[in-house]
Amino acid sequence: MNSIKRQFGLSMIELLIALAISSFLILGITQVYLDNKRNYVFQQNQAGNLENSRFAALIISDYLSKAGYRRKPSTLLDTVFPSRPAADECLAFNAGHAITGLDPNEGIGFCIRYQPRVSGELDCQGAASTVVYDEAFPSAPPDESDLTVLAFKYEPSTDSQLQEGRLLCKSLNAASPQYGELLRGIADLRLDFGVGNTDLLEKEVTTFIPQADWSPASGAIRSVRYALLLTSRAGQREGDDSKVLADWLAKASADAQTKLQEADNKRIYQVVGSTQTIRNLMP
Repeated sequence: MNSIKRQFGLSMIELLIALAISSFLILGITQVYLDNKRNYVFQQNQAGNLENSRFAALIISDYLSKAGYRRKPSTLLDTVFPSRPAADECLAFNAGHAITGLDPNEGIGFCIRYQPRVSGELDCQGAASTVVYDEAFPSAPPDESDLTVLAFKYEPSTDSQLQEGRLLCKSLNAASPQYGELLRGIADLRLDFGVGNTDLLEKEVTTFIPQADWSPASGAIRSVRYALLLTSRAGQREGDDSKVLADWLAKASADAQTKLQEADNKRIYQVVGSTQTIRNLMP
């Protein structure tokens, strides 16, 4: 009589248990993947914001450090920097003033002027100065045409694409001044001017005036305080709230609050700011 061969395998209960364990493992691995992806997206966007913020601070500080530069320090400020009427969106420069505000009707920004440090020095658009120095301290009296005059302007986005806001610059020495882009990714910008006594010899900063309220009659600008809100593309942030944005909105104007809140759409933000003294105007 032939013996019956038994067949061995998984029972239905064992199969269901195996499937349940596998499902938990897959869910765990999937959650780890999603968490890592969210972290990667945040880090990449924040890295972009940090890079833009560093570049913005670097370029603004670099040009503010040039404002009021005189190749011959003993020359009087009002001799090197004579009065200049309002032109090309810049407000008027009073005699001795190295910085003036952008016309508030044209936007947020400022204009600077300085003597080139070296022959053929490049401006913010890469154009070389026509000034040629043959001696360390020029003996000839300064000529207004030798000054480099630059305008910096914040151009906000025209729609809900906050990351399209740009920092622009143009040289007023050009035959037809046109703005060129220095940086984009700016959602908002604040700008204040530090002023003191109207006497050019008085260097102390006693108050800060918002750019929109400043005029040449307010006194020479001794320092510039700026803050920029950098932003990523939409849909990059987890959660509905952003502390960075909330802190910025607390001091923003009503119009800026409305625009930023409507166009937020889960963006990632970074703030950079500084107050820089115009050292070339100091004793």
